[in-house]
Amino acid sequence: MRAPPPPLSRRASSPPHLLLLSNSSSSSLAPPPCRRGRQAAVARSVSVSTAVEAPTSAAEPARGDAASAAAPRRRLILLRHGESAAGGRLTRDHDRPLSKAGKAAAISVSNKLQQMGWIPELVLCSDATRTKETLKILQEHVKGLSEAIVHFIPSFYSIAAMDGQTAEHLQKAICEYSSDEILTVMCMGHNKGWEEAASMFSGDSVVLKTCNAALLEAEGKSWVEV
Repeated sequence: MRAPPPPLSRRASSPPHLLLLSNSSSSSLAPPPCRRGRQAAVARSVSVSTAVEAPTSAAEPARGDAASAAAPRRRLILLRHGESAAGGRLTRDHDRPLSKAGKAAAISVSNKLQQMGWIPELVLCSDATRTKETLKILQEHVKGLSEAIVHFIPSFYSIAAMDGQTAEHLQKAICEYSSDEILTVMCMGHNKGWEEAASMFSGDSVVLKTCNAALLEAEGKSWVEV
């Protein structure tokens, strides 16, 4: 296994961007707070029901930066599972299925990802029932997603409950399972770890309610570099 990369670094001329997909009925635009030693990312919170601008091609280089002309845009989707049902008295938390609302929210996020053109080529997913069901709905509603490589990773379920460990764990998993030809990766899991990882990667304070997604974009010749 390759050694884990350092936390996401930033070029002053081309900071990563963070887009938040939520199930709220309103959208807002606000700059994130700067964190020590980091340049703030651009953050937007967008309702799944609002229109969005045409997506930038993942392979389109940054303009006006000759050094990054050969570095493609790489996209990371951190998606929290849909709302789960309570389950029976003997149902383990790991085995709780999606609720009716959770299924509807997964369809809404599917439509938003389809509209934006954020179609992952690689999906790394917790093996919990609610995350697997969320993925199945996405595969049914996002054109091209059924062709993505999928790996179910049991540790995604447990690591999310451990303070401050999810970001590094995701970095290791992405570098282990991905290749430099893959430009868009989606990691599906749970809070509190997914919020912590999104906040650490972006330099913003990110809140991920059920079936919310943090979309991060940066330039790099490899996933290790990003």
